Amino acid sequence: MTTTDITSLAQQHDLRATREYKNYIDGQWVSSSSGKTFEDRNPADQDDLIGTFQESSEDDLNAAVDAASRAYESWRLTPAPKRAEYLYKVGDILKRDKDKIAREMTREMGKVFDETKGDVQEAIDMAFLAAGEGRRLFGVTTPSELHNKFNMAVRVPLGVAGLITPWNFPIAIPAWKGMAALICGNTVVIKPASLTPLAVIMLAEAFEEAGLPKGVWNVVTGGGREIGEPMTKHSKIRVISFTGSTEVGRDISVACAPTFKHVHLEMGGKNVIMVMDDADVDLAVDGALWGAFGTTGQRCTAASRIVVHAKVYDQFVEKLAGRAKKLRVGNGLDPKIDMGPSVSASQRKTVESYVKIGKDEGATCVAGGNALTDGDHARGFFHEPTVFADVKRDMRIAQEEIFGPVTAVIKCDSLEDAISIGNGVKYGLSSSLYTRDVNKAFTAMRDMETGIFYVNAPTIGAEVHLPFGGVKETGNGHREAGVAGIDVFTEWKSIYVDYSGALQRAQIDTE
Repeated sequence: MTTTDITSLAQQHDLRATREYKNYIDGQWVSSSSGKTFEDRNPADQDDLIGTFQESSEDDLNAAVDAASRAYESWRLTPAPKRAEYLYKVGDILKRDKDKIAREMTREMGKVFDETKGDVQEAIDMAFLAAGEGRRLFGVTTPSELHNKFNMAVRVPLGVAGLITPWNFPIAIPAWKGMAALICGNTVVIKPASLTPLAVIMLAEAFEEAGLPKGVWNVVTGGGREIGEPMTKHSKIRVISFTGSTEVGRDISVACAPTFKHVHLEMGGKNVIMVMDDADVDLAVDGALWGAFGTTGQRCTAASRIVVHAKVYDQFVEKLAGRAKKLRVGNGLDPKIDMGPSVSASQRKTVESYVKIGKDEGATCVAGGNALTDGDHARGFFHEPTVFADVKRDMRIAQEEIFGPVTAVIKCDSLEDAISIGNGVKYGLSSSLYTRDVNKAFTAMRDMETGIFYVNAPTIGAEVHLPFGGVKETGNGHREAGVAGIDVFTEWKSIYVDYSGALQRAQIDTE
């Protein structure tokens, strides 16, 4: 695809003209105090400049936190059903502009248009789900052990929420976190990933159009060192919600400890599809292709390991490799394309390094294995969908998160062997099993050490009304999405109302 073709494609899809985007602080679009900006370019075509964004400093973060802190005093007192009305409006705006937003996200992040539409749909779904909680946010009532006394527990907001969001789901994950934070009565300061700031800017535009009170939602763009680190230490930020690598999550947990912030961490994964000898092999191959190469493998839930029973192993590998070789790689705005680019040059370099590691370890590359750098791929960060066979469970490509279009196929002898291999990593996010045997399905449901489990489906495809998150080094015990996401952004207050007119002493005056 030539530059002229890309330009024509952009015009056809009515994409935004290049411009400078500002921070959104206290209901105003403002430049950073540094006066500096950074560029955001299309990973499928580095000649395509999406825009320039504010290279913010700690001063800009402080301004945003101050605005959020001021807004909190009135926002927390706004009845939750009234807060919900803003989220319903935002959901409608996102629904109206779904295709436009998705096209910009494909341009910014690289994944194919159908996938970015799904990303926006998650934000829409989360807006409506969280808004519905505005008329619930259930607490509990319980009987008292004393006469004429009423007991209850209610949820209360925390204050200013600091959100640090990744580039692979650039509007869905900010919505997962942000909608839950807002409906609970918190105000928000969000630092989007520097590779995909436009998606969060577009979300802020939707909040602005919906009339959200100033200071309730604030966006500060910039680097992790300049913005993210000060967020973890700011005394007015009471909760940090982070999605990213386990290494950074560990640093955030340590940084937040001195001020006793609430911390929600959603981190790495090394997810497994297990294929039994009684499985529908063709269905399992379909799932493996989608799980391994959807979003170019750049999902925390990507199926980067596939454990296959020895009786169907050769058949499965042959079919998966053949299908992987036929996937069309290119610009995600082109409807003929199956897989887009890596998000950056460094991400593709990481993929290339792991392909070399796999070969050096003795695995057999049966599909792909190469960066794509010529012709239509010359200006982007493309890599072939890559399948390794003859992989051993302790190889690095079977243990370490790659975050790219690489999957490792491992042989097993039984369900118990598959579960042992599946659990034999430090992560615990998502797993799946292909089988026709309900007993095997329930055994794996029980024994897999993951926060998400699928039967006869790949490791990706979570829906917003169920909790999302993992165990071991994937998370720190919290979940987002669903009603469970509310737990991150609230704490409990127990209330006792004694209407007896006399002093009653719990645990003493009970006889």
